[in-house]
Amino acid sequence: MKKTLFISFTLLLFIACKEDQKRPVKEAEETVTESTKDSLAEIDITDKEPPKKSIQQIKEALHAKGFKTMEYVDDQSKDTVLMQQYFMVFIKNGAIRVQNEEEDAALQEAHVNHLKKMYAMGFADIIGPLVNDGEIRSITIYNVPTLKIADSLAKSDLMVKIGQLEVEIHPWWAIKGATLR
Repeated sequence: MKKTLFISFTLLLFIACKEDQKRPVKEAEETVTESTKDSLAEIDITDKEPPKKSIQQIKEALHAKGFKTMEYVDDQSKDTVLMQQYFMVFIKNGAIRVQNEEEDAALQEAHVNHLKKMYAMGFADIIGPLVNDGEIRSITIYNVPTLKIADSLAKSDLMVKIGQLEVEIHPWWAIKGATLR
């Protein structure tokens, strides 16, 4: 009998302790939940895209920086399309050719580094060589407001400075924000 009473008392004590523990945990969960809700209300955690600028806002920002733009209404979509003037630079063989392979390799490295720098600084948007043996070696599209700036940047290439390459620059229009596909 003592044994049964002891087991019953121990079981009752265990259940009572278990119930007491449930209440604070539940209250703590409610507190954490409420505090979390308050914190989340202050933070916007949705994956929203940044607000898109209107064509007019983009146009005004470009004009403020000296860029030329034009716009038209697309016949099919009826959307206004903004175009920007860029400068297409054709990099061509120059009159001076280096005969030494080491010097040629060093100049080529300097040329590539110049183009990488133009891209990194945001002045050149598209850069790439042509894979033929023609007069034009590569094309670079400069995203700058004037022909004078494009000319200055293109001619700051060491290979152009020494006459191994020449540049031919043409204004070129493209839809603002267009991508290659």
